Amino acid sequence: MPEHIYNSRDKAYKSIYGAVAVGETVVFRLLLPEEYGVLPIESAAMVVMDADGAHTQRFDFRKTNETHIGSVFWELPYTPNFPGLFWYSFEFSCGGFTHRLYKGRYGTGYVDAEEDKWQLTVYSGEQVVADKWKGGIMYQIFPDRFKNSGKTRMMPKDSKLVGWNSVPEWEADSKTGLWNTDYFGGDLKGIESELPYIASLGVDIIYLNPIFEAHSNHRYNTADYNTIDPILGKEEDFIDLCTQAHHLGMKVIIDGVFSHTGDDSIYFNKYGHYSSVGAYQSKESPYFSWYKFDNWPNDYKSWWGIPLLPEVVETTPSYVNFIAGAGGVVEKWLKLGADGWRLDVADELPDEFIAAIRHRIKAVKPDALLLGEVWEDASNKTAYGIRRKYLLGSELDSVMNYPFRKAILDFVAEDNAEDFFEQILTITENYPKQIVDSLMNPLGTHDTIRILTRLAGVDCEGMSRAEQARLRLGKAERERAVELLKIASVMQYTLPGFPSLYYGDEVGMEGGKDPFNRGSFPWKNKDEDLLAFFRKLGDVRRHKSYVFADADFVPVSAADGVICYERRKTDIYNTSFSVVVLVNRGDDDVNYTLPPYMTDVSEIFSSEGTDVDAGVVKIPARGFALLENVPVIKKQYRAGAKI
Repeated sequence: MPEHIYNSRDKAYKSIYGAVAVGETVVFRLLLPEEYGVLPIESAAMVVMDADGAHTQRFDFRKTNETHIGSVFWELPYTPNFPGLFWYSFEFSCGGFTHRLYKGRYGTGYVDAEEDKWQLTVYSGEQVVADKWKGGIMYQIFPDRFKNSGKTRMMPKDSKLVGWNSVPEWEADSKTGLWNTDYFGGDLKGIESELPYIASLGVDIIYLNPIFEAHSNHRYNTADYNTIDPILGKEEDFIDLCTQAHHLGMKVIIDGVFSHTGDDSIYFNKYGHYSSVGAYQSKESPYFSWYKFDNWPNDYKSWWGIPLLPEVVETTPSYVNFIAGAGGVVEKWLKLGADGWRLDVADELPDEFIAAIRHRIKAVKPDALLLGEVWEDASNKTAYGIRRKYLLGSELDSVMNYPFRKAILDFVAEDNAEDFFEQILTITENYPKQIVDSLMNPLGTHDTIRILTRLAGVDCEGMSRAEQARLRLGKAERERAVELLKIASVMQYTLPGFPSLYYGDEVGMEGGKDPFNRGSFPWKNKDEDLLAFFRKLGDVRRHKSYVFADADFVPVSAADGVICYERRKTDIYNTSFSVVVLVNRGDDDVNYTLPPYMTDVSEIFSSEGTDVDAGVVKIPARGFALLENVPVIKKQYRAGAKI
């Protein structure tokens, strides 16, 4: 039953949870006392402000006949007719005075205590993500460091091939002043050879860091968008990789670095290594208009001031056509087998450029995914003074969901249980449901320190590269970090969206910041116990995908180092069933009493020492329990079903 004047996360007050589509009617309801103090409530109105604050609209509520403990509901049906970001609060009149209702914590309203306004995200009907992306597991691969097939490659000038188990080089070369020129020799054929291994983790999405020709081991300084880096292989190797991945039920996403190129590229050609006439060489170059010269040729805008990475003017028609036009870069690689694109630094790409890429992707492969790198809440992100439109229907299908990573780490590493739900619900409330179900949820990536190192309490802040090069976890701290990694991964694998596993995390790789988070995969030194855990977790997610694909996220409790939540779904017979997630990050065992409505639970996967008896779950220190709450009628309905 309602307990507040307003709560945006309760359907008793807002009929649609979260974002609303254009043309969809959402009913707002306020539960106001018959009298405020000793005076009767005279009227109520909702205040809606559009995203850029250009104008404010007021809509009158209607008083209903529905009452609750001395209060009455006022309601307003509201149908948005264009996409955008709206901010709203409420006001009501009493005795000639106007009182305002603002958002406080947990989506609830507070009278005359100005805090924040509520956010309403309105998206267009174009925001549709294919079901095949929901409920799966992603595996991220840094190509140079995953697997060397043993094929001999021609190494580029000023680079070198190092031993597979070497520590990534971190000192600049004394002759060139460059680093990131050490190669371990990982290649596409190496990845292809390990597809069965990847599939054994339950993975159905592979995300590859850049694979195009470039002059660094990370390849974020593209030299030729139309050519596979020769160190990785040939175009045919990419086709073979995609073909074999598809045969094993896996999709392939590739990295698009479109905000800048390398200075040593076909397009800029600063050193004359290419036969093309680059923008650095001539103002008559077909690529000259792609770049931002203040004083040609040496004074040009570059990404974060790094001269090796000259910035591109993404709105230049010839560049847009080259990347997103018919027969362009985006189309070429989709037709050769890619199933989607990840856009590097999406914040630095204009909305119209992202929209053009989306248009081309959907024209070529309608069920392909467009994923963007955004570190914050992508629904209300402001970049370079502009409110971004990533999630309003004409741009991204998904984003790298770093806010969920922060929520998990705040709890597991910092013991902050109380704010966990607020961080999760803020995202699920602000994003369209299609995007919530398709979020890429990482714990580690090529841009973060290794998750095992982080969970050991090391954040590398203030540490030099020399210190990080020597960093190794001791036996005891590693064992504890592994326990914390398991519970963090249980949360990662059970939150809305799909988990993204960074290569090697499943076998216990350690490492600090770049380049130490990009070590070579330890094929001969895997943590087999941890690997078995991830295989089991992947198996659970795959077999319960009917829940994890799109079920609601339902908070239960968060306190004293223990979190409980459900992924709850209602079937066509109006029967609710759920997977219950219990996590104890503390150092002591906990006896957790389940809510009374969880009448028929069974274990799915739990830490050793977990015990479920008569509605009480004993969870060991730094342990977890995954339970299925399925009513008897549902069990009968599912009897014999393959799940």
